[in-house]
Amino acid sequence: MKKPSFYFVALVLLMASRVFGGEVAIGVFAFQGERAAASDWSPVIRYLNQALPAHQFRLDQYDAAGLRLAIAGHRVDLVITNPGYYVTMEAEFGISRIATLDTQESHPARALGSVVLARADQTKLRVLADLAGKRVAAVAPEAFGGYLVAAREMLGQGIDAESDLKEIRFVGLPMNRIVEAVQRGEVDAGIVRTCLPEQMASLGKIRLEDFRVLSGRQDPDLPCALSTRLYPNWPIAVTRQTDPVLAKAVAMALLAMPESDGMSWSVPADYQPVHDLFRELRIGPYAYLREITPEGLARRFWPWLLGLLAVLTGWIVHTVRVEHQVQRRTAELRDSLAARDQAEAKTRESQEQMEHLSRLSVLGELSGNLAHELNQPLTTIGTYARTVLRRQESGTLTAQAITEASNEIAREAERAGGIVQRIRHFARKRIATREVADMAGIAEEARRLIVGMLARAPEVVIEDRLPGNCQVLADGAQLQQVFLNLIKNAMDANRDLPSERQNLRIVIERQDSRVAVHVIDQGVGLDAAQLPHLFEPFFTTKPDGLGLGLPICKTIIEAHGGRLWAEPNQDAPGMRFSFSLPCHELPA
Repeated sequence: MKKPSFYFVALVLLMASRVFGGEVAIGVFAFQGERAAASDWSPVIRYLNQALPAHQFRLDQYDAAGLRLAIAGHRVDLVITNPGYYVTMEAEFGISRIATLDTQESHPARALGSVVLARADQTKLRVLADLAGKRVAAVAPEAFGGYLVAAREMLGQGIDAESDLKEIRFVGLPMNRIVEAVQRGEVDAGIVRTCLPEQMASLGKIRLEDFRVLSGRQDPDLPCALSTRLYPNWPIAVTRQTDPVLAKAVAMALLAMPESDGMSWSVPADYQPVHDLFRELRIGPYAYLREITPEGLARRFWPWLLGLLAVLTGWIVHTVRVEHQVQRRTAELRDSLAARDQAEAKTRESQEQMEHLSRLSVLGELSGNLAHELNQPLTTIGTYARTVLRRQESGTLTAQAITEASNEIAREAERAGGIVQRIRHFARKRIATREVADMAGIAEEARRLIVGMLARAPEVVIEDRLPGNCQVLADGAQLQQVFLNLIKNAMDANRDLPSERQNLRIVIERQDSRVAVHVIDQGVGLDAAQLPHLFEPFFTTKPDGLGLGLPICKTIIEAHGGRLWAEPNQDAPGMRFSFSLPCHELPA
């Protein structure tokens, strides 16, 4: 009779937790319409409802004005929007980002940009400065990637989009209209988001050779033409009224979200570049700069200053009011930035602690072999010392014997000391620094360190194919940790195989504008089902593994602007773990 009663109470408590968890409204900026927004963000809603079943998450779509009213009216708990609108709402309502969107195509901190197109036969249009007196098409005055990003670059080349262009034609969405208007000659140039021309070309809608990119540039993390610098991806933010416990739970769930439909979430990116853009254009949170500059005052108040002396009094009152609002909003912004800096400092501290623990974990796994390796020189030292004592007691000790024994004792002591010194250098905590890194030298140090701790270490061959004019700027100790983890994993995969299959190869070479490193083994390989989970925290194929080594390696490489991946060998058994880093050209 007691068991049914117990199960009934448990069922009631479970139902109550779901009921009282309540609904959580996520307001999204649906710039392409409600249907597109629902399609784009439904994987996130499904995931949150599965990860946090005590709450019921729903998606509310808004245009820019509607989302602002929803935030002001406390009708949404979380907000998903573009970087420009986020910075505006951060200053006005104090919303705070908890994660940044991460897609396969780009880095979270460098994802959004614009490309300015002109027809290829417009030979006089090559840079943005050539647009003075020309007709330009864009999406809307407040469109981030469809206007504002390019407007900042124009301003940097001496072109004020509001006054120096002959016409700005805002055509709205979809952006295909802008490309078509340029193609038909209705405007001289058009502003669209980056990668759109390449997508249209892949669908056969346009030919890229019919267009010219003004002030073209390239970014190693984005395989598309650019006219502007890149900005952070879309954030998800919480409002001031959001329960901190809920905010923390959502942040942790999103950071652990597996990649779905090409998207996942990373730690909040730095949105200072967006602040810089708004400040230079004097819009959004920095619109007050437009109001209090002499040029802005002259343009806005000149007709009234000529006719009415009373406008001067009104201007003084207005200036005092704006200054008061500036101080209040600046204080709020300062508090928000201070909280963000504190959170970022804690994140860096946690990352450094995890890296240190990872190094200690590797040393712990090798401790048995390390003790055996140190025991060899210590045994030799003891043997020679006892031999000298016996020969002294027997009266057969000679100067030559003393010299030989002393040399051997000194040599073995240096050997043991070298092993201990390498371990201490690897295990100590340190502050990360970026400098020119010798990739082959770092690989060799990692090889000597791990081989020195193994009784019967396999052969590790390092093939340095890197040309002399290509260097990597990186933290050498962090890269050594990556090498050590990859070499250790490869040796573990080969441990039970015949000796001829236990050898490893490390290949360092240049691939286009990047330095690629491959750690190649001849082990048993991995199942296809295991490959997608290799870099997830706590996933391991070892009985005594922690599952932290590869995720930490991935974080280190991505922090250096690189990529880490794994794939089976094509023409032999085993695996190939590779990572790439940006190559910095040195002058000849």
